[in-house]
Amino acid sequence: MKIDDIRRMTPDELAANLLQLKKEQFNLRFQAATSQLEKTHRVNEVRKDIARIKTVLRAKAPAA
Repeated sequence: MKIDDIRRMTPDELAANLLQLKKEQFNLRFQAATSQLEKTHRVNEVRKDIARIKTVLRAKAPAA
């Protein structure tokens, strides 16, 4: 996922996307533990996408 696409999303869309990526990350970890993981590069991609979304959410959050 590109950073420009993430920046265009609303905070609600980002939160929903973050939840989906966390579920995918869990499934990938489970597949890796049972030696059923086919796309090993996807683990790193998902992890970096989660970090990007968290960064943008933090920047969009109102300063308290």
